[in-house]
Amino acid sequence: MVPLYVALVHYPVLNRKGETIASAITNLDLHDMARTVRTYAIPACYIVTPLQDQQALIKRLLDHWCKGIGKELHPDRDEALKRLKIVDDLAAARDDIRAAWGETPLVWATTAKEQSGALTHRQARHRLANARHPYLLLFGTGWGLAPEAIGEADGVLKAIQGRDGYNHLSVRCAAAILIDRLLHTDR
Repeated sequence: MVPLYVALVHYPVLNRKGETIASAITNLDLHDMARTVRTYAIPACYIVTPLQDQQALIKRLLDHWCKGIGKELHPDRDEALKRLKIVDDLAAARDDIRAAWGETPLVWATTAKEQSGALTHRQARHRLANARHPYLLLFGTGWGLAPEAIGEADGVLKAIQGRDGYNHLSVRCAAAILIDRLLHTDR
């Protein structure tokens, strides 16, 4: 089993003004995150939101694709979507992983901004390859993880750098790139 879990964090995240908010979920993020975690055999992607209306929407979307007409149209889509787990907060995600592993995961935050002391992707890949305990990798929606989420992490991974300084990937694209860098072994 891959010792890596992923969380798509909708709270606490930042808005464009730098204020801590809860962001809205999107159907596209759910599908793409689920397909990425399934492709790389990651046991779960936690969708973190305390908003009950957003949790209800997620459940409705999952029911459509895993039980409803969506299941008839795309019978194998639920194989990926079943890896999504809805939780109120990051503590609930850590508790769920602790229940599966018998120990609390180490938490890594991601950010599009350079952070001093950030782990390189190579360092993180090496730690994962030799891990005897689980890790939880946080991806922030909106304008990224709020400082309190980053502050609770055991480490921060180096930001993904493009070629010419432009840095505005969608969270689902950044997640796919970073997960590939951490788990793809032929590099």
